[in-house]
Amino acid sequence: MRKILVVGAGQSGLQLALGLQSKGYDVTLMSNRTADEIRSGRVMSTQCMFDTALQHERDLEINFWESQAPRIEGLGVSVAAPGSHAEPGGSQRAVDWVGTLEGYAQSVDQRVKMAGWMETFAQRGGQLVIHGAAVSDLDFFAGRYDLTLVSAGKGELVSMFGRDAARSPYDAPQRALAVAYVHGLGPRPEHPHFDAVRCNLVPGVGELFVMPTLTTSGRADILFWEGIPGGPLDVFQSVKDPDEHLATTLELMEKFLPWEYARATKVELTDANGTLAGRYAPTVRNPVGRLPSGGLVLGVADVVVANDPITGQGSNSASKCAASYLAAIEERGEEPFDEDWMRATFDRYWDTARHVTKWTNAMLAPPPEHVLDIIGAAGQIQPVADRFANGFDDPSDFENFLYEPDAARAYLASHG
Repeated sequence: MRKILVVGAGQSGLQLALGLQSKGYDVTLMSNRTADEIRSGRVMSTQCMFDTALQHERDLEINFWESQAPRIEGLGVSVAAPGSHAEPGGSQRAVDWVGTLEGYAQSVDQRVKMAGWMETFAQRGGQLVIHGAAVSDLDFFAGRYDLTLVSAGKGELVSMFGRDAARSPYDAPQRALAVAYVHGLGPRPEHPHFDAVRCNLVPGVGELFVMPTLTTSGRADILFWEGIPGGPLDVFQSVKDPDEHLATTLELMEKFLPWEYARATKVELTDANGTLAGRYAPTVRNPVGRLPSGGLVLGVADVVVANDPITGQGSNSASKCAASYLAAIEERGEEPFDEDWMRATFDRYWDTARHVTKWTNAMLAPPPEHVLDIIGAAGQIQPVADRFANGFDDPSDFENFLYEPDAARAYLASHG
């Protein structure tokens, strides 16, 4: 039985550990926190997983919360009219539409999911080691395993994986991030009978994403600001008090997005740990890390491809990476997990991930005219709205109609 070490207990690490365990591998999982510490700790992310990523969980029969989490059936885009937030009465909408998803999406607070998955892994006989691993720890452990996978996307371990400058156009954070999990948000009046993720764009300022989720206290919603660094939304770094964080979130909604603020006047935080703020530079890294003793480790998900969350792809990419690596490991049989195999395994995942990186990096920049034309046309042509919405599940489709002006014009012309 081949022995595999998985370091990091997020979406990708736990999905991989549970998947390998189900296939009969001898799996050890290292986490820097216990399940109880994760469950009672601070929120770790926003997450909205679309149908393809959810199917990977279903395939492993670890979709434990699917019947409880809200079903997200649409994805909507609103664009504030340029400069209107400076006028009395606040912003007006230049664009407002919602596209229908072919398969529903769902969001489960990672405190709920990761704690539950970790307990399941241990109950099924997996070796669970609670230890914040350093490079020296991996150097000690790695020789005892046939393969070591690093899925801890922050901290010292990431330093083993060098930045791929050719695939990383940004060397600094492009957005300041601020998250609040809340109870008491009202429905969007445009679609009161179904749930949708709402993407609200304020040109030159940033974005607000609103998504329903399942958290430790049941149904909730996530308010997620992405602010252009140095701009009016970049005010959360000094905010340490959760109530002040929420108050600031709402003040900015009232100023820039009054249609979203109108349904948020009665919200309260889900819990004292329901806020998060930070920033990071989107980066693609070399997938193979070399230990001091010469041993090799393979980076997983956002260790090697970390995109800005503006396109909501983090947990989706983590799920897709875990599924791709699981298949590659199974196919390897008893052959060694050498450097050539590691690079080929990453390249196979990159064939999917490159579309996410291209789309995300494009969305971080001011959109060119033909992209604005697509977003605007979606307000009048429902199939355009639906196709854009379903691109969140399969970003490779954007290659066909979004990036090149001629392709965009031809696509819109096909709809008259």
